[in-house]
Amino acid sequence: METESPSRAGKLVPTGAVEVSVVIPCLNEANSLGICVDKALRAFAEEDLSGEVIVADNGSTDGSIEIGVSRGARVVHVKQRGYGAALAMGITASRGRYIVMGDADDSYDFSEVPQFVHKLREGYDMVMGNRFRGGIKPGAMPKLHQYFGNPGLTALLNLFFHVGIGDCYCGMRGFSRKLYDQLDVRSTGMEFAPELIIKTAQIGGRITEIPIVLWPDKRGRPPHLRSFRDGWRTLRFFLLYAPNWLFLFPGASLLFLGLAMVFWLLPGPRHLTSRVILDTHTMVFGVIFTQMGAEIIIVGLFAKVFSYAERFDRSPISLERLLRRVKLEHGLLAGAVLFLAGFAGSAWIAWRWAASGFGLLNDELRGILFWSMWLFLGVQVFFSAFFLSMLGVSRGTYIGDYERQREP
Repeated sequence: METESPSRAGKLVPTGAVEVSVVIPCLNEANSLGICVDKALRAFAEEDLSGEVIVADNGSTDGSIEIGVSRGARVVHVKQRGYGAALAMGITASRGRYIVMGDADDSYDFSEVPQFVHKLREGYDMVMGNRFRGGIKPGAMPKLHQYFGNPGLTALLNLFFHVGIGDCYCGMRGFSRKLYDQLDVRSTGMEFAPELIIKTAQIGGRITEIPIVLWPDKRGRPPHLRSFRDGWRTLRFFLLYAPNWLFLFPGASLLFLGLAMVFWLLPGPRHLTSRVILDTHTMVFGVIFTQMGAEIIIVGLFAKVFSYAERFDRSPISLERLLRRVKLEHGLLAGAVLFLAGFAGSAWIAWRWAASGFGLLNDELRGILFWSMWLFLGVQVFFSAFFLSMLGVSRGTYIGDYERQREP
């Protein structure tokens, strides 16, 4: 029996003898795996393609391994469970210049492999299948996925990462081995599929789509996919790879709202109507919003430096420009200025309070809120600048010299 168990960390350099490797993740797909392998091999023969079929088996116990070998596939055993783990091992074991991946349940027609190869030959780095353009057969996709889940996640993917595709979760796609070796894909679960797209977009890879048909699967068992669990995991993954949307934009909105409230109420109470008056109690919320917004922005900066240093984001142009201009000393200076301004204002109020005999502070509440806000912001900025620098150093990314430390 011809099977392999290569190390995931290792890379088999394509020899050129194999042009396309079809990689099929498999976990108990005895009902349909043979059909998929047969279609792929038949497509190779009809189009005169030099190809191989690799079944990345994730621990099947239903005879899938034997079926794959008997039909002419090369079986790779994958001990680590997960859709992404299986695909990663299968791709690592592949020898083709191009990779086409697809599910083992015969919902995708592997006779369409040549279409992906033709597009890849044209110079595209990744070719996505689009089931909405090609057609979704009755019963092939749950209505929740078809009308809400997939379109919603695709819209978010395009918004966050400017990909410009119409079907982000299509399980059949092709890409060059050269591209894959550049991406450093790390996900072991369903997030493997969107991570491929995100990282390709981040390095400026050329992505296109072709219409494909989605057929009802022949698995004969419940699907491994869990709608809400995997949908949330995908959304969470998008946000982790988009610190601007997760941290910076919400933080900036809160900061702006808080400062607007504070400055609006600083001169005195505001009468919205004869009965609705906004005063210092509302100003307290403005200070809180300002502090929250600043904290979220600071955490977002931590996240951006971490994501660039760990190579989650492969296009750190904007961060490089910022870090070339803003160094640790700038952060310390800004924090010190804010702190001293807040301290001076608070000290002035404390002096006036003492001069009045330590009476009631009702008339000074606005000043207390205003100056203490700047004092607190100064402390945040000052110490956050130190931590941001420490984070960069610990990740091999010196804040004032980022571009020289980054890998080419």
